[in-house]
This record gives sequence, structure tokens and C-alpha cells, in this order.
Amino acid sequence: MRDKTNEPVKELKGLTEQEVELRVEQGLDNRADTTTDKSIKEIIFSNAFTYFNLIFLIISILLLCVKSYRNLTFLPIVIGNTLIGIVQELRAKKILDKMNLLNAPHATVLREGMQRQILSEELVKDDIVVLRAGDQICADATVLEGNVQVNESLLTGEADEVEKKAGMPLLSGSFVVAGECYARLDKVGKDSYISRLATQAKSMGSGEQSEMVRSINQIVKWVGIIIIPISIILFYQSFYINHTTLQKGVTSTVAAIIGMIPEGLYLLTTIALALSTMRLAKNKVLLHDMKSIETLARVDVLCVDKTGTITEPSMCVKEIHAFSGENEHTAGQYSRFDEAEQSTRFHETELEALLADYVRASKDNNATMQALKAYMAQNIGKNDNAVNYKNTDTENRQVVEVFPFSSAVKYSGVVFNDGAYVLGAPEFVMQSHFSEVEQELLPYTKKGYRVLIFARYAGRDLKNGLTEEVTPLGFIVLSNPIRANAKETFAYFKAQGVQIKVISGDNPETVSEIAKQAGIEGAQNYIDATRLDSQFKIEEAVREYTVFGRVTPKQKQQLVQALQKDKHTVAMTGDGVNDILAMKDADCSVAMASGSEAASQAAQVVLLDSDFAHMPSVVWEGRRVVNNVERSASLFLVKNIFSLLMSVFSAVFMITYPLEPAHISLISMFTIGIPGFLLALEPNKERIKGKFIKKVLLKALPAGLTDVFVVGALVICGDVFSLPSADIATAATLLLAVVGFMILIKISEPFNKMKYAILFGNIAGLLFCGIMLNHLFAMSQLSAICMLLLIVFGFAAESLFRYLTLLVEKADEWVEKKSRTRL
Repeated sequence: MRDKTNEPVKELKGLTEQEVELRVEQGLDNRADTTTDKSIKEIIFSNAFTYFNLIFLIISILLLCVKSYRNLTFLPIVIGNTLIGIVQELRAKKILDKMNLLNAPHATVLREGMQRQILSEELVKDDIVVLRAGDQICADATVLEGNVQVNESLLTGEADEVEKKAGMPLLSGSFVVAGECYARLDKVGKDSYISRLATQAKSMGSGEQSEMVRSINQIVKWVGIIIIPISIILFYQSFYINHTTLQKGVTSTVAAIIGMIPEGLYLLTTIALALSTMRLAKNKVLLHDMKSIETLARVDVLCVDKTGTITEPSMCVKEIHAFSGENEHTAGQYSRFDEAEQSTRFHETELEALLADYVRASKDNNATMQALKAYMAQNIGKNDNAVNYKNTDTENRQVVEVFPFSSAVKYSGVVFNDGAYVLGAPEFVMQSHFSEVEQELLPYTKKGYRVLIFARYAGRDLKNGLTEEVTPLGFIVLSNPIRANAKETFAYFKAQGVQIKVISGDNPETVSEIAKQAGIEGAQNYIDATRLDSQFKIEEAVREYTVFGRVTPKQKQQLVQALQKDKHTVAMTGDGVNDILAMKDADCSVAMASGSEAASQAAQVVLLDSDFAHMPSVVWEGRRVVNNVERSASLFLVKNIFSLLMSVFSAVFMITYPLEPAHISLISMFTIGIPGFLLALEPNKERIKGKFIKKVLLKALPAGLTDVFVVGALVICGDVFSLPSADIATAATLLLAVVGFMILIKISEPFNKMKYAILFGNIAGLLFCGIMLNHLFAMSQLSAICMLLLIVFGFAAESLFRYLTLLVEKADEWVEKKSRTRL
């Protein structure tokens, strides 16, 4: 785009600096509290004042009241968890705030007669802004001069482009598809339309969450509901029925409650997401939405545009040719444009001069027009014939009307006083006569070049379609170099079983050739999107074809929807306004920062350096988070399943819950908390399969059931042999540790040096605390019979865990088979 900053404008002057300062003092600037990100205060509050922290506070007070001080060992862990959560979120916020500032929306404003590029939030009421294709309208405004096509689909849901002329309103949140205009800002900041919508959305909640976060929230929610009635029942039974002391009744009940609370699970997820966000930010990848990490990791279809994704975003004019005049439609007709020219062929030099007038008149700033401007600046005037032509005709040619490029019709146009001219996709410009010029264009499209046709239009109205005769003058050959790392990137997605769909507005044969060169599987299967619906149903086409050419913005959206209906998780990449509708409907949207600002603001993931090669690293981060949190979550749920079922067992058999809070803290630290967090940091590129909650529960259930069976049996045997409750509690703690390390070994396979270090380090840590800090963690000296029971049930636990694991796996396979049979 040509830089128009600090360029004087004759008619409009805009505000002065004094007027701007006055409006800022009056609060009439464009700052609005519409962000969904947490403030520092909200981060601290959300981590410190949680439902479970309230429960921990209450049970701490109860333990203090009964003078059971050693059972407060869980407090350092709770405080540590809270502080770690706050610190990590603040670190992530600091990095993301910097990245968001780099990607913040900008605006071209007119002040004191000069154009300036400033942040959108620095605009004030009555500012005059310049809006061009690709710009997002940042505040409610009124058009003063010019004409633009605006897409308001993000606000109204209607995908049609709306023409806006002088005196017509512009709504913030919409974006300019074509044209250029000057507009005065009427409502800014919190008064603008998009701010009011954002405030309503914010008040309704945080919106859709990822499956992983949603599943964990469900677990936390149900545990939060269950612990209240269970704790009341356990305390009543222990104190009033079993007639234990008040201290024993409180400590046993508190132990059951602590065992049921997944205090580290939510923290683990938050930290894992925060760390991944920071890692991606350092690689110039900005996440607008945290759930996009997980969603992109689950994607099985990736929709990409050709320009900016497969190829470099910039393009260049390779050649310009006049038509040879060898076909019926073009031969002998060029003389009508220049009566002095009697040749049957329109010379390239004359064509270039006419194109130069067209380019000067055009208000488009897309990559195509930038390439043409660069070519004209470099070439026009160097040829004597072109200069002569320019001198004779250009001086008398005046612009009457400009029709900017529209992705819906795929052409742009300029009406001069001597006639109308159009530039665009050959199929759309020539329509039913395309076959008459196709053979001349075919050698270029087959090589992967982009070809545009330049033609004269017999009519004057370009807004309602080309209904009059179109006479082709020549064509422009443009080239886009393929990205250096495109083959490697697409090879990665192929290896991961991710389908690639290339959706482009260019000629399908050209796009197919480019896709082949980039190594995209199935690139030879292409279709012209103008045939969709009339000859092919979109639902069938997405299964059969890989490359879609001549696609309109609405069709891009329909293709994404069709893939989703076919049970695919779809990611859409794009860099232009024509991609926004599809990006908003996709499960995950990825934008190139070098593209339109509107696309960057609409996307969930922004590649700040516009390098598509970062996509595998984003997928890897998503897989690391989901797979590792899934693995670690199963450790947390083992404790929760055991405590819940053991509480029910205690209530049914009228026994006091056998453990104390100190025991639960010891087990939680060395078989759950420390190994869980360390394992969550490990690289993990395995593809995500299945439902998060189902997989976590299936991994945790065998160990949880094993814990209940062996500890329950130990408690009954202890009652039969009249063993001291302290001995039983110590033996039960060691049994839980044995099963805890069993599942840790199970989920850590295959082992590496790091995993061995985690396993043996935590075993050593538990033994040290159990022996050297035995009083703090309520670990007593075991009697001979109790030691014997521990050994017997320890071996039994290993066999029971192995067989329960096989049983659960077989049951899952049987259910899956039944489900497939029904389908």
C-alpha cells in the first residue's frame, strides 16, 4: 500500500491539536473497556477468592479450633498454588499486552490538513478518518466524501456488501471491502455501536470454552456440589454415631474433603495455557483466544488461501500482453478505441499506457494494484510509442467514476469520459465469451501464474454487473513466489493426517498448479466454484475436491460450514477481507498480520511475521497442553475418585474415614502435584483423539477403584485384628502411595531420562518426608501384623490395578463397537 501519511489534503482539514486535546480532556476519545482480557486486579481476585479457597479457609479455621495444627500441611500447597497461578497469569498478560499493542488496530486520520497513522484508541469525536479496502471501521461515523462498499456481517449477520455514499452512516465493527472515503467520527469509545455490543457480550459471560477447560470446569462444579452433603454426613456419623472425639471427627471429615477437591487441576490447566501462550508469543504468534490452542491441535481439515499462505503475500507483474486478435470476438475491433490506429492488433505499448491511466484512477490498494503501480512506475515512459500514445490520449481522458474491486464480482472498473474499462478475473469479465480467449491464457495459468484481463465495457454502469458488450484488450500475467518453507509445512500436516483444502478467488487451474508445486496432496483435484450449487452440491464437493477456485466470500463460508457438517474440525487461514466470513465460522481462524487489519482483528490466532511455517509449532503447543494436562489430570482424579468412594464406603459401613489431612497432603504432593506439573512441561506431539473427560476418567478409574478396594479391605482387617487407627492410617497412606506410583508409571510410558528422574525423585521425596518428618505428616511406627497386611495388600493392589485396567479398556472397546454398529 502506498504510504499516504503526512500527505496534505486540499478540501478537508480535520481537527487541530488543540481541538483533539480538548476532546481527550472531555473523555471523547475512542478508548473503551471492551477487552475480554483480565485486568491485574481481576487476575489476583480470580486466583485468590475461589470457591475452593473459601472451603480451605473454613476447614483451616476448624482445624485450628480443635488444635490439630499438623493437619494444616495443605496450607503451604494451597497458598503456593494461588501465588503461582497469579504470577504466571501476570507474566502471560505482560507479554500478551506487548504483542496486542503491536497488533492493535490503527487508523489513518486527517488532522490540520495532513494524514497521519495513529492507534484507533487515540481517535476522538469529530476526527476525520480515511477508510480504504481492508480497514475495520473503529467508531460510528458518517461518510463525508467518497464511496465505499462495506460488509456489516459481523454485526447484522447479512453477508451482502452495502454501498455507503456521502451522508450515509458507518457502524463500528464493520469493515471496508472496496473503495475509499473520508468519514467523520460521530460516536467513539463506549458510545460506539461495537462497544455496546461488546459490553453486552462481556456481561453474558466469557463465551465458548475449549473442551478441555469446559470438562475441567464440569468436574470442579460437581465436586463443589457433592462435598457439602458428604462432609455433613461423615462428621455426623463419626462424632454422633461412632462417638469419636471432636478433633478426630473434624480431622477425618477434613481429610475426606481435601481428598475430593481437585485443587491443582484447574491451576495446572491455567499455567499450561499461560506458558504455551508465552512460548508462542516469543515466536511472533499472538492468540486472541486461549481456546484456539486446543482447537487448532484438534483440527483435521485446514483451509488455506493461495496468496499469503502458499505463496508470498506480495506479487509482481511478469508480463503484459495485448490479445493477438486471432479469434472472432477480438479480431478487427480495436480500431474503435483509436480511430487513427488501423492495425488489427492493439500494441503492448498502447495497452500499457491505457493501463497506466486506469491504475492512476483506481483507488484499490490490494496486492494486485500495488504490483501494477510498481510496474507502471518502472516501465511506463521508457518506450517512445507509449509516450506518444500517452501524450495524445491521456491528456484528454478524465475520470467520471471509479468502481473498486469487489471479491463478489471479481473485477474493478473505471469510467472515463471516452468509455468504461474493467480489470479482473477472465471468467467473470468475459462471462459466456470466456472460451474465446481461454486458449491464449491457458499457457500461463497452467504454469501457475495469475492472469487478469483488461477490457473495454460498452456500458457505463459497472455496479449492476457487466450486462453490455465486453471487448478484451489485453491481459496481465502476475506471479507469486511460493514460500520457501511451504513444502515442509504441508508435508508436516500430511504426516499428521490433516487434510488441506485450498480455497481461492483465482483461476482453479492456476491455484491447482501452485498447490502441486507446494506439495499439497490431491492438488490435481480442482473445481471452479462458479459450478457449485448449479452442477455440484457443496457438501459433495468438499469430499471430492482439494482445490476450489473462483470462490466468493460467501462460498468460502459455505465450504467451511459444509466441512463442519461432515464432522470435521476446521481451521481457516486468511489475510484479506474476503476471508473474514469463513474465518468467523471456522472452529479456529488464523490470520497473517501482513494482510488486512480487519482480518487480523477477527482471527483467533495472528501470525505477526506472516510466516505460515509457524503453524506446526502452534499445533505442537496445543498438543503439548492437551495431552500433558490430560495425562496429569488423571493423577488428580485418582485421589478424587478414591476420596469420594471411600467417603461413601465409610458412610455405608459406619466407619470413620481412615486418613488425616496430613496423609492426603503427603500423597498429593509426591504422587500427584509435583509429578503432574513436571510431566505437563514435557514435549508431546501426539495427535489428540477422543473426548477429554472420557479419556481422563478411563485412565483414573482403575487406580481409584484399586485404592478403594485395598484401603477398604485394610480398614476392615484392622478392625478385625483390633489394630490401632494410627497404624491403619499410616499403612493406608503407604498403600495409596504404591498405587499412585503404579499409575504414574503407567501414564509415563514410554520412559525417558526426565521421566525416570521424576519417578525416582518423588519416591525419594515421599520416603524422606515419611521417615524424617513422620510427626509432621502423622506417620506412625507400624506393628509387625500391620506391616504384613501392607505387603499383602501391596501385591494385591498391583494385580488388581492391572486387571481393572484391562477390564476398563475392554469395556471401552465394547462401547465404542456398539456405538459404531448403531451408526
